[in-house]
Amino acid sequence: MTPAKGDDMDKATILVVDDEPNNIRLLNQLLKTTYTVRIATNGKQALERVLIDPVPELILLDIMMPEMDGYEVCRHLKSSLDTASIPVIFITAKNEEEDETIGFEVGAVDYITKPISAPIVRARVATHISLANQQRACEKTVKEKTKELTATQEAGIFMLGEAGHYNDTDTGAHIWRMAAYARALAQAINWPVEKAHMLEQAAPMHDTGKIGIPDAILKAPRKLEADEWVIMKTHTEIGYSILSNSNTSIFELAAEIALYHHEKWDGSGYPKKLTGESIPQSARIIALADVFDALTMARPYKEAWPVEKAFATIKESAGSHFDPKLAAVFLSIKDKLLEVKEVWGKKEQENTLKSVFKI
Repeated sequence: MTPAKGDDMDKATILVVDDEPNNIRLLNQLLKTTYTVRIATNGKQALERVLIDPVPELILLDIMMPEMDGYEVCRHLKSSLDTASIPVIFITAKNEEEDETIGFEVGAVDYITKPISAPIVRARVATHISLANQQRACEKTVKEKTKELTATQEAGIFMLGEAGHYNDTDTGAHIWRMAAYARALAQAINWPVEKAHMLEQAAPMHDTGKIGIPDAILKAPRKLEADEWVIMKTHTEIGYSILSNSNTSIFELAAEIALYHHEKWDGSGYPKKLTGESIPQSARIIALADVFDALTMARPYKEAWPVEKAFATIKESAGSHFDPKLAAVFLSIKDKLLEVKEVWGKKEQENTLKSVFKI
């Protein structure tokens, strides 16, 4: 049955699954004035009809059916994300304690034995539909709050990334483009998708500490003097100091990257002079992405390098500046990196940088 127009559109939908016509007629008679009742006469049909819009809010399921019994139907329902949340009540002549135990083990929320009592069926159906509605309302609220928190966090990331380069000579797209390079490399070395996405979000904050560097140094249209470099290098520790105030995963990762992204494989980097794999892998990834993007973008004191020259420099610096294994992977995904470069070139031209989290 499908919902009729009018008041029936507001009724909860129940799927009754039973191979006995008399049982179907009885349950339909008990429930049809309060609910929209759909019918399935076997397990296979039930699994097909449960996906028809609107999805039923409750399933009344017989156990003893040919080909596929109710236990197997329930297992299928609970194994799918599309149907796992639909409450199932077994209505059956199997009245042994062991039968009921199995029913709950496969995922039912209730177990009613035949012959049925009309008041009990109505009461339990009403209770479980009410509970399901409450759960859905809670899930909706949590989803909305999570969405709001995510938007707030992303806005904070965007602002911190921009703040770190507010007085710098970098073009606006640099931090977002290098973040996309970093994600591509992380995925190429089989980081989980969620972790690679987190790296992309954390990467733009790698130079947050530059907010503490004097303008005369940041905006110098020339190579820095030795004493200026001493000051410039402190941006790693300033950034770490700012970002480590949060204990959330993304800011912990951002703090780690801020502190270590100028370390070098051979120990000649800063601020800790770490070597090899003692440098966090996140920072080793960012080092490659950051240098590649810096080489291929124009600055007041230099022209943008051709990409092939930048790739050649990465190759030459493997084992000294960069993790040699990561550098090899970076060079192996040239096509992907050039695709990223093209996408961000268009974003920069179109001035759509604020859509960075929707690429």
